[in-house]
Amino acid sequence: MPGAVQNAAPATVMPQSLCRAFVHERAYPLIENEYRNGESQRSVLATNSRKRWRLAKRLPLAALQVLRDFYDARNGAAEAFYFYDPYETTPKFSYDPTGESTVGRYTVRFNSEWNQSCEPGRASVNIELIELA
Repeated sequence: MPGAVQNAAPATVMPQSLCRAFVHERAYPLIENEYRNGESQRSVLATNSRKRWRLAKRLPLAALQVLRDFYDARNGAAEAFYFYDPYETTPKFSYDPTGESTVGRYTVRFNSEWNQSCEPGRASVNIELIELA
């Protein structure tokens, strides 16, 4: 079929040491109309949220290099990969480096460009993962 888009087919799993550095966020897509008198009207577009994960802590330089290498190997946001949310695995904080276990596993991609700032001994990176359907 012309114009058909293939589903993402991840071939790798984010390293466990990096999975623990992200926090989970949810966003429900909605339509919002704001009126001049300050009132607003909102309507939800979906019943399920689109999950996102944001890097929540400053990384030591070795972990930063691992993250940067992983990011570059995926060509930034171009390639999907598996991500294990440590709070949703069974048992909690378990990890499957093969990506075969489906409990707590999400197909994601990077949702932002690389943006970092360095301080003595640590680096801050503003990066986000987004779930793919």
